Amino acid sequence: MESTFIITFIGDDRPGLVEELSSTIARFGGNWQESRLSQLAGKFAGLVQVTLASEQCEALRLALKTMDQQGFSVRVTPASSTGASVESQQLLRLSILGPDRPGIVREVSAALAAQSINVIDMHSHVSSAPMSAELLFNANVEAEVPEDTDLEELADRLEQVSDEMDVDIHLNPG
Repeated sequence: MESTFIITFIGDDRPGLVEELSSTIARFGGNWQESRLSQLAGKFAGLVQVTLASEQCEALRLALKTMDQQGFSVRVTPASSTGASVESQQLLRLSILGPDRPGIVREVSAALAAQSINVIDMHSHVSSAPMSAELLFNANVEAEVPEDTDLEELADRLEQVSDEMDVDIHLNPG
């Protein structure tokens, strides 16, 4: 029988971290299925979905603990299948761009959560504007929207957020 786990990790960035993690997973017959890896502020962090034979799970956990002792924080969490049904969801993409300020993510995510919209992927960064060097916040969000969601109501709420936070928010169904 196979088990599925999500491995989360963070540590000081250096060459060989992904190789070290992937070799440890492979040593126990694990299959690296899906991942999100990124360097942020001198750290390297990620999420990895791994499947492996159930009888190898504890051995993999113990092996990953040795990485923990080397300053590389690792957590192994059993995956669950309690997510929303894909058939009852539609996808929505948002792009956000504007002057960087605290609260942008909070306000946008509150508008989404108020309509039971689930963020499934988000990438954001701050960069300098080409002409003024003003710091700009830029984010791309992918979300699952329940079929019965009033997209006009959502668009109105996001327009309010856009006005309040002085950012451009583009809503793209599908």
